Amino acid sequence: MNFLLRSSRIVPHIERSLINQTKLRCQSSIVHLVQTGPSPYLSISVHIQPTRSYAKGRDKPKEKGKKKVLVNESQLEEVINISSLREQMMTVVENLKEDFIKNLSLRSSTGSIESLKVQFEDEEYVLQDLAQISRKNPKTLVINMSSFPQLIPVTLKALADSGMNVNPQQEGTTIIIPIPKVTKEHRESLIKNAKGLFIKCKNNIRDIQNKYIKTVKNKEKSEGLSQDDVHSINDQLKLIGDQYIEQAEKMLNDKQQELKGDSK
Repeated sequence: MNFLLRSSRIVPHIERSLINQTKLRCQSSIVHLVQTGPSPYLSISVHIQPTRSYAKGRDKPKEKGKKKVLVNESQLEEVINISSLREQMMTVVENLKEDFIKNLSLRSSTGSIESLKVQFEDEEYVLQDLAQISRKNPKTLVINMSSFPQLIPVTLKALADSGMNVNPQQEGTTIIIPIPKVTKEHRESLIKNAKGLFIKCKNNIRDIQNKYIKTVKNKEKSEGLSQDDVHSINDQLKLIGDQYIEQAEKMLNDKQQELKGDSK
């Protein structure tokens, strides 16, 4: 009986001892492996799962989808008077050219004075039809208004509003115009006036363009034009307008370079 009692006390102690010894052996093996490196008989395989990155929408290169517009004269002719359209836009550009010549000269030439427009009683006259214009000396112009002395006040006003930077002086029925010295301020004023004339020209071209676009819109309803045809014709009208505006802009750039004194 005593033997059985002692055995029941010894067995748990032996089990704990065996467990502790097993732990010590495992720890010793791990330390040995770290210090000496892995055993040549130990095979470690690493599996790498490839992943694919997808570019976000904003990182993708955007395609340039701007369509190229070509003018189809035959298509336009079926809907509008294309010749009249071009003639009207060309007239606007030619008017800009004349305005540049008449109103934006660095020095007041006889020609620019002769072509000056004078308003009188709701009528417009050209100064050379109203007076005799001559050059007294290289620095002075003389306007003889003896044939129409009643037009002297409106002529003086037209000269003051011409943008030619002149300071006319009246002596009886004669107007004396000293030709001003070209200053930096005068150049800048002329350049500003040139830009204003160009903007007016550009707006006039757009007005003509929009008038024909309205005509096409009306024919869409009255003649049953398809929306595709309407969009195509409108794009072509805009392109034609752009072409004439480009001509006017080139004239502006050339004139501004001239007024600045730039040489190409």
